[in-house]
Amino acid sequence: MNWLTSPILTSRHAFTDRRGGVSSGPFASLNLARGNGDDEWAVAENRRRLLAAFGEPPLARLNQVHGTIVHLVDGSGVWEGDGLVSNTPGLALAVQVADCYPLLLEDPASRAVAALHAGWRGALGNILGAAVKAMQREYGTNPAELRLAAGPGIAGPCYQVDAGLADRFAAAGWDGAVLPDPEPGKARLDLLAVIRAQALTAGLRLENLWFAGVCTHCHPAYYSYRRDGKKSGRQWGLIQAPPPAG
Repeated sequence: MNWLTSPILTSRHAFTDRRGGVSSGPFASLNLARGNGDDEWAVAENRRRLLAAFGEPPLARLNQVHGTIVHLVDGSGVWEGDGLVSNTPGLALAVQVADCYPLLLEDPASRAVAALHAGWRGALGNILGAAVKAMQREYGTNPAELRLAAGPGIAGPCYQVDAGLADRFAAAGWDGAVLPDPEPGKARLDLLAVIRAQALTAGLRLENLWFAGVCTHCHPAYYSYRRDGKKSGRQWGLIQAPPPAG
């Protein structure tokens, strides 16, 4: 089973890619999302293989809505929103992406973790800041000790958006994330630059930030909705809350 990990996280975690599953055609091969035209049996088998390789943990996941709702959870299940936070030992949290950024957070002191889905709506609404505040309230998290790993996502030079959307990011103070585009009425948007700025504003330290630096649109080992359209599969970002200290 193939997955990418971050050197700054000590909790068991993974950023999957499209290798190692049984899906075929445009979904080949480790598509982890239902409802996009892939065979239901194949998706179930892909998930079974991933979770078996991950140690078969209880799993909390999301029906994602491209927003900023973050849930505090203490057991397995499915929630509607785009973020999960927990310190329940052994519980794994998952988000699914195909160009949006999977963000994994770890608080070494409280042993709490978070998994966030950050597309342009999540970035514009600052889902990262919402998760940090939730961890502060619930677990007394010190943002300066919080670690953030951002998995593969679409890079700024590949992410073309309408100029009106780019203007919304500029108006929110992230004009440095807006890149020029030769096509009239268009711009390019660097979501990772927004996420980095939001992390620092929330109090995270630069040395506690890690970015995979892999563009899903460019790299054939990853699913990309912008590249492949509605027949794109999805990969997961996954993190497991560690057992109690000692």
